[in-house]
Parts: sequence; C-alpha cells; structure tokens
Amino acid sequence: MTEKLWQIEPSGPLRGDVTVRGAKNAVSKHMVAAMLGDGPSTIGNAPDVGEVGITAGMLEHVGMAVERSGGDVTVVPGPVSDPSVGKAFTGLNRIPILMLGPLLHQAGEAFVPLVGGDPIGRRPVDFHVEALRAFGAEVSHAADGIRARATRLVGTRIELPYPSVGATETVLLAAVRAEGKTVIRNAATEPEIIELALFLQRMGARISFAPDRRIVVEGVERLSGAQTRLDGDRIEAFSYLVAGLVTGGEVRVHGCPQDRLVTAITTLARMGAEFEITDDWIMASAPDGLTPAAVQTDTHPGFATDWQTPLMVLFTQADGMSVLHETVYENRLAYVPALQSMGAEIEVYDTCLGGPACRYHDTAALHSAVVRGVTKLRGGDVTMPDIRAGFSAVLAAAVAEGPSTLRGVHHIERGYHRPVEQFRALGLSLRAG
Repeated sequence: MTEKLWQIEPSGPLRGDVTVRGAKNAVSKHMVAAMLGDGPSTIGNAPDVGEVGITAGMLEHVGMAVERSGGDVTVVPGPVSDPSVGKAFTGLNRIPILMLGPLLHQAGEAFVPLVGGDPIGRRPVDFHVEALRAFGAEVSHAADGIRARATRLVGTRIELPYPSVGATETVLLAAVRAEGKTVIRNAATEPEIIELALFLQRMGARISFAPDRRIVVEGVERLSGAQTRLDGDRIEAFSYLVAGLVTGGEVRVHGCPQDRLVTAITTLARMGAEFEITDDWIMASAPDGLTPAAVQTDTHPGFATDWQTPLMVLFTQADGMSVLHETVYENRLAYVPALQSMGAEIEVYDTCLGGPACRYHDTAALHSAVVRGVTKLRGGDVTMPDIRAGFSAVLAAAVAEGPSTLRGVHHIERGYHRPVEQFRALGLSLRAG
C-alpha cells in the first residue's frame, strides 16, 4: 500500500472561513453511550473523521448497527452477539476500554483488546479497571486485553487519583444503569464530559453536578434512545485560529461557542491577537505582530493540552522567548524534534518551567519547553507522530520557506474534519497523494 503524503508549498497568509463540527472525542463517546439505549440514538453535527469509522466497526462487531448520513450518526442497539471487541481493533484508539461498562450491563461479560491512541505519554487503564471493580465487576488483565464479568453493577463511591477524562467517562457509562447511587470525586469537567452527561440525561439517566469536581449518578433500570447535536470542536477551532495568526492572516471560525475557548482566547490576546466575536463565529488577527508568553497546560478549565501543539508553532513566530509547561501528558513534547528539523529554536527540559511544580517534577519527563522567536522556519520532510502534532506540522509548513513533505497524514485525518478541503479553502497550497 502506497504511503499517503501531503506536499505543502507556503502560499502566504491563510485567510477565510472554517466551520468546525463536533469533536472526534465527543462523537465516539456518544456512540458508545448509545449502546445503552433500548432504541436508536442519533448524534448530529458529527465530524467526517476516521475515528467515527473505527468506533462504528467496534460497535458493529458486538451486534450494534451504525448508520451514517451526512453529519448524522445513528446507533441502533441490538442484542449483543459477541461481548468481545475483536482483536483486530487492538491499538487503534482508546474506545474499547469505554465499552466495558455498557457490555457488562448488556451481556454480563466483556473482553476488549489493548487500547491505543496517540503516543503522548502514559495513559494507563488502571483508573478504569479499579473503577469497574468498585462497581463489583471481576476484571482481569490478559496479554492481549482486558476481561470483565459482572452479574450486576452496583453504585459506589469513587475518588479518581487524577481528573482523567477517560476514567470519568468509564464511571459515567457504568453508573447510569448501576443499582443505586454513584458519587465520583475529582471528576474531569471538560466540555466533552458535560456534553456526554447531557446526552445520557436525554436518554433518561439521572446525573447531577456538585461542587468540587463531584458528579452524582442515580442508576436507572433502562435508558431510551435520544437525539443530540454536538457543539463544535474547541481543539479544531483553536487550531484554525492559530493557522491564521501564525501565517499573518486571519481565519474566521464558525460552529464553536465562545465559552469553549475562553482561556484560549485570552492567552492569544495576551500575545497580541485581536478578536472579533459574535454568536456565530470567532475571528483572530495580529496586525501588530505577536509577543511571547508563558503558558501552562492543565485540566479544564485550564489551558487544554491539545491546544499546546499549535501554540508551540505560534511561539516560533512571536518576538522573544516563550515558555510552555505541559502538566497533563509527560510525552506530549515528542513532536518537538520535527519542528527543530524545520529550524524551530526550541529547548526542552525535565524541570517545571512557567508554572508551579507539577506531578512530573523530579522525573525524567521532558515536559517543559523554551521557544525563541521570531524564527524563519524552513521546509522539510516530516513524519506526523500523532493527531495534534500533525496539525502543528502543517502550520510549520505553511509558514516555512520552501516546500514540505508531510508523512503519517492518516493521524490528522483520524481527528480533523476534512482537513485538506479546509486548508485549501484558506489558501494553502496542499497536494494530497
């Protein structure tokens, strides 16, 4: 099979309009939640990304039907024909671990293969496993995956060691039909978590949000099908706003509510970006250039870890020294060598810079970076290691001197809605082959 490549020729400032659809991380989790209904559920404004097809294949393998029409994804639950997610899905994404709870509710047993996802650091399944055991499930690890069994899941009290998005989703999906009440402490509160909880509530779940990262779920006997429309992807929206800024242009992003970008907008404004914001779109420009910043990633409502990859490229075009402190994933900066090969002046450190000491303090994790700008980047031959790093490579290629060849483009196509069309619409010379 021939490797897919993108050939990019810098073509000046990127300008124009982009409409973002729902997040890949939202649509796939909603598809898993739909397994729990006793009728069809439809998820609107779904992105056209590889993640949807991968998740659909997993659901179909265990007996669900999935229909796709335009921006709608409909999941039709059926009897579980096989409570084992096929080993062919090993390592493709992190969805299998989320299917354990729904499969236990429907079949009393489950097997899921080893999970995958972007290589951005340890994302152990321990939180998920311990949570399911707290509900009364018997869970065992095998060389090729995880096996679980339970006659009935029973509500429990769970305190997560870290406000993990995935673990919070696992608990929600198990708790909504468990017997009795479940209290989740130190839960994640990202917009995608709220969106999933609202969808489950439409299906008939009883979910309450309490202060101090607590979520309370009262289990119900059955859930019905429901309809929802996803809000726009905040990561994609931010990425395209930066695409305009980094090339000296301006991009108007439609479809993502302002409240999902509050921290991001202020961060860019501190760097010199000017914004126009309406109920329908957000536009950013930097007519007077960009100044450096010190930014620390964090769980919501902090600066999202997925925003830092495009921000790193923007730092190379800001006049001065910028600092990035990554506190969510210890290997998130693995993409930096690719940017360095294109001329970016970035140094990475294992110390906590630009913020208080984080959980990677006194470890060997290279999780802080100092970036010097303004730097003239040069075109290169770059392999994209993951979804978000892939987008940063496109941004670097767009502002570089000379052409670039990008490999591993399946990563960006797995997570961004029709990126080739979107970038071309903004004026980027991009040849896909």
